[in-house]
Amino acid sequence: YDFKCFLHDFYQNGQFFTKMEQAASKGEALPVFDVPLAAYLLEPNESNYPLEQIGYQYADASLPAEEEIFGKGKSRIGIAGVDKDRRQEYLTEAAEVLWRSSRVLTEKLKANHLFDLYAGVELPLTVVLKAMETAGVQTNANALLDYSRMLGEQIEALENKIYGYAGREFNINSPKQLGEVLFEDLKLKSPKKGKTGYSTAADILEKLKKDHPIIEYILEYRAASKLKSTYADGLLDYIQKDDRIHTTYMQTVTGTGRLSSIDPNLQNIPIRTREGREIRKAFVAKEGCSFVGADYSQIELRLLAHLSEDEIFVQAYRDNLDIHRMTAAQVFHTPFAEVTDLQRRNAKAVNFGIVYGISDYGLSQDLGIPVKEAKEYIENYFIKYPKVKAFLDRSVTEAKEKGYSVTMFGRIRPIPELKSSQYMTRSFGERIAMNAPIQGAAADIIKIAMNRVYAALKREEIKGRIVLQVHDELILEVSDADAERARGLLVREMEQAVQLKVPLIADSYIVKNWFDAK
Repeated sequence: YDFKCFLHDFYQNGQFFTKMEQAASKGEALPVFDVPLAAYLLEPNESNYPLEQIGYQYADASLPAEEEIFGKGKSRIGIAGVDKDRRQEYLTEAAEVLWRSSRVLTEKLKANHLFDLYAGVELPLTVVLKAMETAGVQTNANALLDYSRMLGEQIEALENKIYGYAGREFNINSPKQLGEVLFEDLKLKSPKKGKTGYSTAADILEKLKKDHPIIEYILEYRAASKLKSTYADGLLDYIQKDDRIHTTYMQTVTGTGRLSSIDPNLQNIPIRTREGREIRKAFVAKEGCSFVGADYSQIELRLLAHLSEDEIFVQAYRDNLDIHRMTAAQVFHTPFAEVTDLQRRNAKAVNFGIVYGISDYGLSQDLGIPVKEAKEYIENYFIKYPKVKAFLDRSVTEAKEKGYSVTMFGRIRPIPELKSSQYMTRSFGERIAMNAPIQGAAADIIKIAMNRVYAALKREEIKGRIVLQVHDELILEVSDADAERARGLLVREMEQAVQLKVPLIADSYIVKNWFDAK
């Protein structure tokens, strides 16, 4: 019975938001407090937040490590399995740590202007996440089995083609054997041989694609093998007796504030290739229901326009222009109507690259163009959008002064890399400083939207529930009779989650399986 369960039941009894609002309006202590969640907001770069660490850091108390009490791995036991006297002593000490640290953490959250984010967004979201985990998403095991068989046949065919070019059979999954085939038998140009043999990493093979047809088949083989093992076969183990997969959403893992999911990870299902997207066919709405979903359109670019206040950028979104075509027209000095598809694709790479502080070398690798040409693209971009450049520079300067970046909602992201004596590490830190205010704000907005949608579904008595959250996309499972009404609710709550200088747009759909969503 974890904290999510407690909050969920507390809310179901009709008390949660009422008591939260009453406490906030009177400046009183909150009726519940999630200690690790508060610690996460203050120190988001930590990998976990064990109670013994929290006790040491915030309660000036020494508490035995969980492993000392419960063991670890396969030998780990539950609380009921602990000796009665030891259990009573540990729980008493743990309760004391939780109480004392909650008071210290509350004050620290307020001092760091994080309390509103904690109480208004993150804590209520715990309820939403528990409801989503309990609901799960219906999964068609037969669809996964069929896809697994198809991938198996594809893998076998690719193996035969690879063996044909190699002139012999070998273990394709062995970097050592693959390196020998590519760089000794076939004489392909290789980077310097290391202590463990030749590198056959994906970036190395990508550079060799034009040198020999075997490379393309090896890359396809790897992609198909991963799809089969991780998804087509791997997801089968997570389908429970109710024919649904119940992932666990992690709220205290990423430095950016983004949610993550584990057991299984449903946020990493590939969508860039047709083969990867096929996995989504296995996720289906239950009988009599549909998936009602919506995805924020270019939220990070819209946030860049909002935060930089660049007039051209902002006006383009207000006028609902094709932002990538407009950037192409600006950067390549081409009339808007005459921009080619290639120019638009290149401009799209520049637009999204700028958000992540891309270098001229990085852009040249993405587009397959000379570094000099990529540098010109970036320079032209900043000439046309000077306030974007000013915002990014300001983000880096402020992060260096403070040691962390801050989103428009107050979320902080410590960036120790900025103080590194190593140039490459400092450069990486600067890229984080440019992106963190944008990506962190996007994370905040989807969380605000999730809270709004969850509350609105109950308020408007729609027979539906949130079942998936993937980056900037929310998916509900709704009775067919309420699907259109739920669609309107979902779009409204997502688009009104926050007021920006540019419109927030959520593209919506109603489908029977997740594959048909795009």
